[in-house]
Amino acid sequence: FQTHKCYTSLNCNDDRQTWTAKLIMQIDQQVAEIQSIVDDVLKMAQKKGATQAEASMSKVQGIAVSSRMREVENVEFTNDGGLGISVYVGKHKGSASTADLSREALTLAVEKAIDIARYTSEDPCTGLADAELMAQEFPDLDLYHPQALNTEEAIRIAIETEAAALAYDPRITNSDGASYNANLGMRVYGNTHGINAGYPSSRYSLSCMVIGADKEDMQRDYAYTVSRKAGDLSSPEQVGKEAAECTVSRLGARKINTANVPVIIHRDLAAGLFGHYVAAISGGNLYRRSSFLLDKLGEQIFPEWLTIEERPRLKGALASSNFDNEGVATKDLTVVESGKLSHYLYTSYSARKLNTRSTGHAGGIHNWLVANTGQSDAELLKEMGTGLLVTELMGQGVNVVTGDYSRGAAGFWVENGVIQYPVHEVTIAGNLKSMFAGIGAIGAVQDHRGSVQTGSVLIDKMRIAGS
Repeated sequence: FQTHKCYTSLNCNDDRQTWTAKLIMQIDQQVAEIQSIVDDVLKMAQKKGATQAEASMSKVQGIAVSSRMREVENVEFTNDGGLGISVYVGKHKGSASTADLSREALTLAVEKAIDIARYTSEDPCTGLADAELMAQEFPDLDLYHPQALNTEEAIRIAIETEAAALAYDPRITNSDGASYNANLGMRVYGNTHGINAGYPSSRYSLSCMVIGADKEDMQRDYAYTVSRKAGDLSSPEQVGKEAAECTVSRLGARKINTANVPVIIHRDLAAGLFGHYVAAISGGNLYRRSSFLLDKLGEQIFPEWLTIEERPRLKGALASSNFDNEGVATKDLTVVESGKLSHYLYTSYSARKLNTRSTGHAGGIHNWLVANTGQSDAELLKEMGTGLLVTELMGQGVNVVTGDYSRGAAGFWVENGVIQYPVHEVTIAGNLKSMFAGIGAIGAVQDHRGSVQTGSVLIDKMRIAGS
């Protein structure tokens, strides 16, 4: 994974524009070289007896710096990558991988994959995705924004973030550290249907977690920012201040009595709520008959005003891609229309299990845009009136088979639309069916830091187990 000479240098004589242009040209050349290797591997697999084959390769180079109490704790450089190949001999599948791209190593990987295929059970649903579903167009999605992996700069950013948090309030007494991460990489996928495509991408993130104390009470909280562009990250001061603010706001947390009340799931957590919906409509759970949304296509799941759009080709977004992990072209999709379950999500294997076609979701979802009802955070609190604002969830108490939901939580007790005091050591419980149907509003301020873009979610009633 060769790079321009100043890729990891502390001093680069080229101006930024020239440096970036050179690096982009070089990464394009590397993608082309990997495509050539993938093509050779696929031809080799067919010559050795495979009826179908697919190969993929990812390559990542990055830096990760963490600090604690304003001192450097770790500096790590990453240079990872490898090629994986799956071959199909009839309806038998075998897979192998290698980090060595020499001709001998690639040949050995292909031979081992074919040997494995000879011993695996026949599966009528195995094989490549349908040829007519393969991506044919590959527009630039603006996913690659390289910046030099400068160790001194990364250390400065991490330490400044933590310093801003520690200086915010005297009740911030300790730190779990700040971390800065930068990753530049590429992905190539090809199969014997003819697709052989690749693209580079970048990802930068900055996070901080601190500990606050007031008398006998101790609390911790965090903040983070992530983007394709380093320049679009929140500043170290902003991230540090937010982490400290969140931590201080939790001091003096109380327990509350058990009750049935409205709940707001803060936007930082709301993507996880819709993540349970993703699991419930995914083909793997459907063909195993282990989803509470089995046989619910076209039925009302959410309120009529709620729509969820999938937009896989948003420029610069964190979950954008022209094709999924099987080469199937991604496309715009209305996942939820007027509150109704409009589409299930299939890979090629789960689709064949259920006698349908892949929807291009091998590897996950692509930029879900959840509709909102327009309220600001303050307006959402007023609409709730009295209830619980949840800002932290703990545990894995979600059963996708039944929809039963029970998780530890912390947050803030709200009365008459005004936050009264922080709350901890409670459990919120319900069933995802009633929770989804009971969504009364979704805030206009959205979290864009993942594959689901949504605001805070107001649920009309949940069971709060407290004292």
